[in-house]
Amino acid sequence: MTDLQMSLIAAGGVFVVGVISYNKWQEHKARKSVERAFASDHDDVLMRPDGTPAERSEPVLDIGATPPLGPVEPGFGTGAPAAGAPAAGAPAADGFGESDGAASLAPAAPLPGTTADTPPAELADSLVDPLIDCMIPLALEGAARGDKILPSLLKLRRIGNKPIHYIGLAVNGDWEPIVHGGVYTKLQAGVQMATRTTALNELEYSELVTRLRAVADEIGAEPEVPDMIEVMSEARTLHKFVAGHDAQLGVNLKSNGPPWAMSTLIGALEKAGFDVRPDGRFAMPDGAGGVLFTLSTNVTLGADTTDRLTLLLDVPCVAPERDGFGAMVKTARDLMMRLDAAMVDDFEQPLLDATLEEIAGQVKEFYTEMEAADIPAGSTRALRLFS
Repeated sequence: MTDLQMSLIAAGGVFVVGVISYNKWQEHKARKSVERAFASDHDDVLMRPDGTPAERSEPVLDIGATPPLGPVEPGFGTGAPAAGAPAAGAPAADGFGESDGAASLAPAAPLPGTTADTPPAELADSLVDPLIDCMIPLALEGAARGDKILPSLLKLRRIGNKPIHYIGLAVNGDWEPIVHGGVYTKLQAGVQMATRTTALNELEYSELVTRLRAVADEIGAEPEVPDMIEVMSEARTLHKFVAGHDAQLGVNLKSNGPPWAMSTLIGALEKAGFDVRPDGRFAMPDGAGGVLFTLSTNVTLGADTTDRLTLLLDVPCVAPERDGFGAMVKTARDLMMRLDAAMVDDFEQPLLDATLEEIAGQVKEFYTEMEAADIPAGSTRALRLFS
């Protein structure tokens, strides 16, 4: 036999082995699909095992809770809060961890800007919002029950500092948050494209796609992944808007005499309407479960005295109708009289009425810009972006 004949025989053998291996793999894949479709734990998605209709329950995807406010640097102008400082009236994060288990299926706090009574369809619009989220459809092989897919979905709830939410098309034709006991024919995943600090980047998006495909395989779904270039462009544009409207306004009160004793000061602040936080900071409630502005004593927890207070308004997180700036200035003036203090800026210069009126006009212009961008101050969109 010639070398050419030996080579042809060897090549033919390799080809035959390859064909057999490919056929075996296809057979294995088909068998797994059939097993998944007819497995005993895939009972009728609309019925309980006893034949009665399945009941609905409240949303179970963890949407986070508002942590205590951290220290914030005082001052006028724009800029992100100091490290560890969440926005006034908004949570510092979405509360998503990476743990998976029964505990993560417990009822969660409402999304900022929503309440426990918010209709499911409206809540779904807030969770996966095409203006601020990259939306990724997940095509299901068939109707799926919420309790079957939730354990897999809960494995992927955050990429970097960007929260990920899921909604499903229920059998009644409405999109709603995934609930334990719900039945869905389609799913949508949404990753927030920007936060107060960063925009969704290429590495995060690549990780998202990889991990989402793994989750999709577990639940029998196929993700329709948007083009990365388009998503990155939208993310950068959104973050540019957030960075340009990250405004915080501070008003300082400086003692005209000796420093205030903390024991006396706390009582005066409580009488002025402030809520005392466990970390020693104070928040002025807006009467609707949110925060108008905060106050810092500018000293560490446990200090005996302070001679300076800072009231801080997180402008994009307070709705215009709340008049956060006006309320903050009024409170500062009341405290001036009560504590014998002077209202000053960060450079110890007195804040005159004319200056405060000018700032109030700038705040109104700021609110107009946010409204024009369809991200009104204090809205769910704004609270998500400026968290």
